[in-house]
Amino acid sequence: MSVLRVAAAAYPVDFHPGWAAYEAKVTAWVADAAGRGARLLVFPEYASLELISLLPPELHHDILALRPALQAFLPEFLALHARLARQHGVGLVAGSFPVAQGGGYVNRAYVFGPNGAQHWQDKLLMTRFEAEEWQIDPGTGVRVFELPLTGEEALRFGVAVCYDSEFPTLARQLAEGGAEVLVVPSFTSARAGYTRVRVGSLARALENQFYAVHAPLIADAAWTYAVEEAVGRASVYAPADHGLPETGIVAEGEWNTPGWLVTDLDLELIRRVREDGHVLNWRDRHAGQTRPGPAEVVPLGVAVYG
Repeated sequence: MSVLRVAAAAYPVDFHPGWAAYEAKVTAWVADAAGRGARLLVFPEYASLELISLLPPELHHDILALRPALQAFLPEFLALHARLARQHGVGLVAGSFPVAQGGGYVNRAYVFGPNGAQHWQDKLLMTRFEAEEWQIDPGTGVRVFELPLTGEEALRFGVAVCYDSEFPTLARQLAEGGAEVLVVPSFTSARAGYTRVRVGSLARALENQFYAVHAPLIADAAWTYAVEEAVGRASVYAPADHGLPETGIVAEGEWNTPGWLVTDLDLELIRRVREDGHVLNWRDRHAGQTRPGPAEVVPLGVAVYG
């Protein structure tokens, strides 16, 4: 099965009156994407934070206090996503969750298999907002997930949570582990932040000659400082080469418009480009890393003014 249908969510933050409303929303979203044939579904970074609406109002703007309070919802959150992945037979990257870990908190993206099996990828590099205000700790290590497709075939993919996509080493480790798709869930409060993640994802797709699937959070939620505003558009990126778009953009949704972006990824195109593309970034990765030595500073003489 060389064609994989993926769904990237431009997911809106809503205020929910209770758990049942949240469960109904997520259930409907998953059913929609699965009903359109998607085998891998990706929710954005911190999509779970609409659960803040279920907390007492005095916690809605208290960044540090809401972290432990959210832990009460984690078991039900995990059970819901495991059930939906199993019910629809899909791979599912849930909206990341601030999880209590080792005396602190990590930003964890849970990944579910079509049998409901639960795994995760923690964000490794914290933005200033997370480090200085949320006091979220970096996770450790990267994982490559194998999503069963047909027969003995499986897709290998990795997760780079938002800011992680802006650093080449993390994605390179995933590619070395066999990943052919990089999943990028993001939460960015301004267009500049979205652009940084977009450019990073495009660069990672180019360097590693694989697909990148970008799922952004959408929010206009003055009721909580945590995700007060979030912008973006769901997109899928690829290296600009044989059979792939010359812009590097396979598909994209409308700006700040909630919904699924459902796209078919031809994995054979990626494999062919790695073997016989116009350029061979993947083949040349070691030379690109080792050939440049330390930068030499070369004086160009004394300035001459007019």
